[in-house]
Amino acid sequence: MRFGIGRRGVAVAAGAVLATVVASTAIAGSSAGPTYNLKKLKGSITADGSSTVGPYTTAAAELFRRAGATGVKVTVGISGTGGGFSRFCKGEIDLSDASRPMRNSEAASCKSNNVGSWRAFTVANDALTVVVNSQNTWARCLTVAELKKIWEPGSKVDNWKDVRPSFPDVPLKLFGPGTDSGTFDYFTEEINGRARASRTDYQASEDDNVLVQGVSGERGAMAYFGFSYYVENQSRLNAIQITNPKTNQCVTPSKASVFNNTYKPLGRSLFIYAKGSSFKRQEVQAFLDYMFDNEVAIANRADFISLTPKQLKRARTNFILAVKAANRS
Repeated sequence: MRFGIGRRGVAVAAGAVLATVVASTAIAGSSAGPTYNLKKLKGSITADGSSTVGPYTTAAAELFRRAGATGVKVTVGISGTGGGFSRFCKGEIDLSDASRPMRNSEAASCKSNNVGSWRAFTVANDALTVVVNSQNTWARCLTVAELKKIWEPGSKVDNWKDVRPSFPDVPLKLFGPGTDSGTFDYFTEEINGRARASRTDYQASEDDNVLVQGVSGERGAMAYFGFSYYVENQSRLNAIQITNPKTNQCVTPSKASVFNNTYKPLGRSLFIYAKGSSFKRQEVQAFLDYMFDNEVAIANRADFISLTPKQLKRARTNFILAVKAANRS
C-alpha cells in the first residue's frame, strides 16, 4: 500500500477512500446495492473513537438490531478520535469513529502494525458548536478573531470584558475536549490556525456530557463540541452564532447553515473507518449498508445533521464499489 500526504497532513492510501463520502440510500437511477438477510447474520462488531460520532453509531446499532439483526452484537466505545485510531491501527477494533480524517502518521502506524487496507466512510455532517451558559445574555455572535483571542496558546483572557469591551465584567470559565479528540484538532486548526495549538488552562474531558454539565453550572462558561450535544441540551445552553469570515454575517449552527455552506469555518463531516479484514465480513458490511440506507433516519434519531442529497448520491456508488472490491479480494 502506498501512502501520501494530502492537505493538513491527512493520509491518503491507494485503494482506500479516506475523505470521500461513502453512504447508501435509495437513489433513483443508482445501481442496485448488496442485500443482506439481517435475521441470519451472526457475530460481533467493535467500534471506538470520537465522542461526537459515537452516539450516531450507537443509534445505528439500535435500529440495526430492531430491523432484525438480533444475532449481531455491536459495542461502541468513546476514547476520542485519536484514541480510536490508536486502537484501530493496533487491529483491536473493527470500526473507528472519527470527527476528522486519519492523519498520515496514524496511517503509517496502521501500516507498521500490518493492519492492511481500510475503508473510510463519511456518515453525517456536523456544525461544531460553541456554547455558553443559558444565563449569558450578552454573547450572541463571536468572530473567529474573538474565539482565537480566547483559545489561542498563551491566552490569558479570563473575563468576558476582555473579549469585547461591551461585554460585562463576568469571569470566563473554559471547558473543552481533551487532546485525543478530533473536535479539539478541528477547532484549533480552524480557529487558532494550527491543529492542537491551544491554551491548556481549561477543564478538559473526552466526555462531552461533562462539558455540558460544566457550562450549564457556570454563568460565564464556554465550551465547544458536536452539534448533537447542543441539541440534546439546548434548554440549558445557548449556541453562539459565528461570524462567517467571507460574508461578515452572523450564522447560527444548524442543518440549514451546514447544507448551504454558510456555517464557516466550523461546519464539517464525520467519518467511520472500517478495517479491511473486518469489511469483508458479512455482518460488518450489512451494518454499514443498513447505516447508509437509513442515514437520514439515524441522523434524525441521534440529532445529527444528515448528508446532503449530493453527498448521498455519490455515497451510494462509492459504497457499492467498496463492497465489490472487498468481496473480490
